[in-house]
Amino acid sequence: MTLGCKVNQYETQYVKEMLEANGYREVAEGERADLCIVNTCTVTHEADAKGRQLIRRLAQENSRAAIVVMGCFATRDPDAVARLPGVTKVITDKARMAEDLHEFGVTHAPSGIARFDNHRRAFVKVQDGCLLNCSFCIIPKVRPILRSRPPDEIVAEVSRLATGGCKEVVLTGIHLGHYGIDLSKGSSKEEWCRLWHLIEQLDRLPGDFRVRLSSLEAAEVRGELVEALARSTRICPHLHLCLQSGSDRILALMKRRYRVAGFLERCRRLRATLDQPALTTDVIVGFPGETEADFEETCRVIEEAGFSKLHIFSYSARRGTLAANLPGRVHPAVVTERRRRLLELESRLARKYFRSLLGRRLDVLVEGEAPAWPGHVRGTSCRYAPVIFEGYAPALLAQRVPVIAQAEADGVLLARPDPKAMAEQAGHNGDAPSRIPLPQV
Repeated sequence: MTLGCKVNQYETQYVKEMLEANGYREVAEGERADLCIVNTCTVTHEADAKGRQLIRRLAQENSRAAIVVMGCFATRDPDAVARLPGVTKVITDKARMAEDLHEFGVTHAPSGIARFDNHRRAFVKVQDGCLLNCSFCIIPKVRPILRSRPPDEIVAEVSRLATGGCKEVVLTGIHLGHYGIDLSKGSSKEEWCRLWHLIEQLDRLPGDFRVRLSSLEAAEVRGELVEALARSTRICPHLHLCLQSGSDRILALMKRRYRVAGFLERCRRLRATLDQPALTTDVIVGFPGETEADFEETCRVIEEAGFSKLHIFSYSARRGTLAANLPGRVHPAVVTERRRRLLELESRLARKYFRSLLGRRLDVLVEGEAPAWPGHVRGTSCRYAPVIFEGYAPALLAQRVPVIAQAEADGVLLARPDPKAMAEQAGHNGDAPSRIPLPQV
């Protein structure tokens, strides 16, 4: 059972495959478990509460099972987790996972994963740990050690996933932009191994798959990384750059490493270098001391950056962080109103960006049927725009389909498949063009 981010979801998949390799199997519907693994999150108090609730429910439903708890909540407060009903073991260091599960019959561990269950795309963890000290974030206290996976291990894992039919891999980490810093320490620049080097290695792999990057710090999107993104034939033209606030005063209180001018300059450079990229971001509303003027600055910066999607978070004080002691609490009603305004801004900017894509060929990963559109499928394009087009879901599910964007309606792009591009794509992969049935359009 998993709570939290893409990194946690990857780690759960890894543990699942590790247990399977040591003789375990997933329980069937209605079957009682012998061993339950809970991967927890601690980014907010609510995340801790969800973890406690999940553990209690599992203990009630599987009274004879051993319950092992891992993840950020387990690392932050192992004693509190150990006192919860049914908890047999608390794992506080995932680097020792196989060793800590030895008492449950785990004698060997795989080097990575080979599939990603219940997802259309696979998350691949390439690094762990964060050295930043943002005043609102508890994560550097529970994941303080930078650990980058060797590039050969990552390349082999991505190759396995692609061979198994995965069409999109998302590179993720606690601080993705710091991938390779630990691997490169003490080496000359010619011997470095950083994120842009990893991208170049993945570009050389065979197979019909694309690569997406998870969130990046804008300060790290420069030089060699931007050049590698521009050269890459696999990287989706979509970057998630964490803004958090458009007010320099609030950014200083957050202890972020950039200011507005530098952030916007990075956005401009990406738009000038890449082919019509989608830019998305995170925003925190109601940070202590945020005034109406600060919030209006945030709206201005969001508009100037031209984000196509916002992940909006209401500030929640986290005990153990510097921000928890800051004065100037923003009234919940004000936070609610600011969230509403940001959602309206997001909707307008998304429609503007989606309309700029009309007439373009887009690469869409099909994720299922479109419920309100009989005979149509829905998916996510390379530029992170939701797309609906006519097609037969059983044949197209989890496939990449080239389409031409034709219209925007209610925040979704309506498209038609591009038969010529599909034939070219199939031929390039060595398959007959008819391997994906073409819908009638």
